[in-house]
Amino acid sequence: MRGAMTERKPFGMPYESWIDRLVREAQERGDFDNLPVGKPIPNLDRPWTLDDWAREMLKREGLSVLPPGLQLRRDVELALDEILQLGAEQGVRNAVEQLNQHIRETNLRVLEGPASLVRPLDPEEVVARWRARGT
Repeated sequence: MRGAMTERKPFGMPYESWIDRLVREAQERGDFDNLPVGKPIPNLDRPWTLDDWAREMLKREGLSVLPPGLQLRRDVELALDEILQLGAEQGVRNAVEQLNQHIRETNLRVLEGPASLVRPLDPEEVVARWRARGT
């Protein structure tokens, strides 16, 4: 396959004509022959906005864009589930302290979105929940 896309568009030629020419030349060379059959592009029949593109990209990449206060709530829920699975009490206490430090730091930085209502966790309460889960 010739490096047709690396050549510059000739001055004065409309982009559409130039792209049509490149596609036609590639077809004539057989560059598209024997390509594997792909899946149809979803939602090709409806208008596509920049918001749709961004939403799909975030979904495809597994990203989440939440205001910091809401992201902190999510982080605490996930971390607490993991903490309660730990095997030793001292590990639970250490993990709660690290999580509490994260909560304090995030609460100091939240400047946009809803205010964070997340407060540091009571280590004794978390340890009691951890103990109850083990029995």
